[in-house]
Amino acid sequence: PDTRWIGVIAGMAIIGAWHLVWAAASGMETAIFCLLTLAIIALVWREQRDDLPRTVIAFVRRGVIFGVVAGLTILTRPEGALLIGLAGLALLIARPHMRWRDVITFGVVGALVCVIVLLPYLMYNYDLTGGLLPNTAAAKRMQSTPMFIVFSYPERIGLMLEPLVAGGQVVLIPGMIAFVVWAARRRDGLALALLPLVWGIGLILLYAAWLPLNFQHGRYVIPALPALIVAGVIGLAWWMQRARRSLIGRVFTRVIALSALTVYAAMLFSLGLAAYRLDVAIINEEMVASALWIEANLPPDELLVIHDIGAVGYFAPRPLLDIAGLVSPEVVPFMLDPDGMWNLMRARGGRYLMAFRNQIPGQDPNDPRLCVAFQTGGTAALRAGEGNMTIFRLAYDGICEP
Repeated sequence: PDTRWIGVIAGMAIIGAWHLVWAAASGMETAIFCLLTLAIIALVWREQRDDLPRTVIAFVRRGVIFGVVAGLTILTRPEGALLIGLAGLALLIARPHMRWRDVITFGVVGALVCVIVLLPYLMYNYDLTGGLLPNTAAAKRMQSTPMFIVFSYPERIGLMLEPLVAGGQVVLIPGMIAFVVWAARRRDGLALALLPLVWGIGLILLYAAWLPLNFQHGRYVIPALPALIVAGVIGLAWWMQRARRSLIGRVFTRVIALSALTVYAAMLFSLGLAAYRLDVAIINEEMVASALWIEANLPPDELLVIHDIGAVGYFAPRPLLDIAGLVSPEVVPFMLDPDGMWNLMRARGGRYLMAFRNQIPGQDPNDPRLCVAFQTGGTAALRAGEGNMTIFRLAYDGICEP
């Protein structure tokens, strides 16, 4: 707190990370989840302040606030529960200016309020799916099954880290190491001080263990970045202050700081901007173009078998069998069984299939049951090393009529 401008610098480092800019512009929940995770860390960190009231009513009030934010965090993404657990454990270990009565009051109130916030969501999911989580959880888990067969756990950790190192945050790793040293010197609050690093690393380890999917620039582990960046900036600033007395230390720390600034700018306006442009072009040229063709050429009551439901659901709403399992949970048991998926498609009366080559059941675009009705011809997907989205008329007898 005694470092001038540290809050502004840390904030600029967060909003300048191209992964986070990409996530904010993507329309997904990533940005608000990042916000809420930082809010959780801030709420437990502030318990270290000397000027906070320490009455029972004050702890109840702060417990309510923590519980509401905790519930919203888990509502945004279920893995927010990991951060809530880590924050509660850190608070329990450190107990800054808190007696056991205070810790219990804060924790019990926070837990009850969190459950109250979550209860409607859990009841809705249970009524709709028979479980506490949406269908997407089981579908994504099934999609990732081959990763557990092919890669060991250390290799899966590497896969999750791979998209995250393409940015200025990698230059802040020395600052993160210095942050650990800084935290170790705060013996009374070590557990709380280390919370950002433990959360960021823990999220990556969790996904490597449960859902090792690193597509879309590591979108599932991008929320680890804000806390890690905060730790890196704080550690680097502290290290620069400590190194003032040494010429080598001053030069070394300033080189790191300038390198981070340079890499941040270069990544944001080159790699990050290019990645976002390419992703948007692929969506427009493949998903949106296919959806517009469907709207113009296929009957609105025709059952469509589809792997990517977003654009079609918006531009060409109609009955769908989602072979990605996001809105059709009955397909999940057959996601790794091409013959079973084909049988399900036939039993449901699917007449058309919209998919990329690697999304076709069996991944064989030359299957005689597939009759090409439309192919986008977009160039962006080809530049990314992918094929074009194709809409097939399904001929289950293997005969494509002209």
